[in-house]
Amino acid sequence: MNDILSKKLEQLNTLVELSFLINSTLDTREIRRRAIEAATRLLDAEAGSLLLIDQETGELFFEVALGEKGEKLKEIRLKKGEGIAGWVVEKGEPAIIRDVQSNHRFLRAVDEKSTFTTRDMVCVPVKTKDKVIGVLEVINKRHDFFDEDDKESLMALANHVAIAIENANLYQELKEAFYSTAMALAEAIEKRDPYTREHTKRVMDYSAAIGRTMGLSKKELEDLKLAAILHDVGKIGVRDSILLKGGKLDPDELEKMNMHSKYGAEILSHVKQLKDIIPGVRGHHERFDGKGYPDNLNDGDISIIARIVAVADTFDAMTTDRPYRKALSFGTAFEELRKNIGTQFDGEVVEAFIRHGESEVCPGLRRQKI
Repeated sequence: MNDILSKKLEQLNTLVELSFLINSTLDTREIRRRAIEAATRLLDAEAGSLLLIDQETGELFFEVALGEKGEKLKEIRLKKGEGIAGWVVEKGEPAIIRDVQSNHRFLRAVDEKSTFTTRDMVCVPVKTKDKVIGVLEVINKRHDFFDEDDKESLMALANHVAIAIENANLYQELKEAFYSTAMALAEAIEKRDPYTREHTKRVMDYSAAIGRTMGLSKKELEDLKLAAILHDVGKIGVRDSILLKGGKLDPDELEKMNMHSKYGAEILSHVKQLKDIIPGVRGHHERFDGKGYPDNLNDGDISIIARIVAVADTFDAMTTDRPYRKALSFGTAFEELRKNIGTQFDGEVVEAFIRHGESEVCPGLRRQKI
């Protein structure tokens, strides 16, 4: 009796620990990976997988499958009711299968594809608000066979996984709504000037490409993306007579136009969640030689986000038509960026952009090389 109580207490402590770990992140991919690690550890199993329902097709697919054959398992999709996992989804009930190989629902194609031999299995539905969103399963108990206690423990874990996935999905939806709102604001400002059509999107794409090439962290990339979207938001405070002037600006007009980066920082300062992107918005016209605006910062004082947006913004300005000049070719624009390394631009940022442009992603960047 004491052994049974000790085992249950140990499982409960492990469940609490693992549930906290799963719910300590809002990254959906990380939640799913941790869920499998937790399930296999909790039930002392050789392998595990998380199958989610494709909302468009209704099919189950291997979102996460741990083990050396996991990548192969990700290629497998199951129709509703197909296989043991499909049956669990259809019934919405858990299942313990002691002898998987002799079970008529078992799909041998899964083992054949992974070259993994499944002996026994516990498979439970993952539900949010009575809606089944997937299946959590563990395979091959290392010692003995899976029992009812294992099933109950896995069901409890699946409930925590479902909550974590739901919270992460809600967070992602809110974040996407925020980005979309920011982009809508930027596009509304762009509509004042027909020559800057889709400028914001291109600057965002170029900036993100540079950031990835430079190895920025996920948080830095998110801040960079937002700063790129909102870098010209301060133009809302610039008069149309200056913003839409067809020719060159006179000194007084140029001074007023140059206030847009300062205006942008002031507008965003009212949203405390955007404090990390303000240096990028305020400083995207600063120069390494200290001759930029609005603060005449030198190289060491300019944020990395501002340095990246400066290169992306200038590149797009050079490669699009303006009322007073035709667009430069990509090759010529790259040359101009390199010529101004150390005076206007950060050399590391420029070289990262050119490396990226010569190898892949941003549309058109491979068309002309230096």
